[in-house]
Amino acid sequence: MTALIVISALGSDRPGIVESLTGEILAHNGNILDSRMTVLGGEFAVLMLVSGDEPTLSKLEQDRDTLETRLNLSITIKRTSLPGSRPKALPYRVEVVSLDHPGIVHEIANFFSTRAINIDDLSTGTYAAPHTGTPMFSLHMTLSVPAEESVGKLRDAFIDFCEQRNLDASMTPHRK
Repeated sequence: MTALIVISALGSDRPGIVESLTGEILAHNGNILDSRMTVLGGEFAVLMLVSGDEPTLSKLEQDRDTLETRLNLSITIKRTSLPGSRPKALPYRVEVVSLDHPGIVHEIANFFSTRAINIDDLSTGTYAAPHTGTPMFSLHMTLSVPAEESVGKLRDAFIDFCEQRNLDASMTPHRK
């Protein structure tokens, strides 16, 4: 029977880090089902969902300290399972761009959490605006909007919320 673990790892960015980490998982007979990897500042960060039989995952858990030392990474391993049945929901994509300032992510997360809307995926970034160099902020989010929620009312409320904060935003159906 297949079991699942989530592995998170963090360490100084360097060439070969992805190859080394994925090689260790392969050597333990693990299979990477899903992953997110990025460089934040000078640090490499990864989250991955790994499947394997019970002996495979137990060995990865037992070898965590050795892997941390060998790979020069901070590693966390947590058992998980496939998600249970979730209420029917519609996937929506949210995009936001604005001048950068503290609190944007928190305010947007609060807007959706107070309405019991799950955030399934979230990424943010900052960049310099062309020509002016003004610090800009961007957010990309995937939501699970409960099927009984009025999407039109939610979208209107979200756009009003964003306009009050001078955030340029869109909310559209997410098509994979």
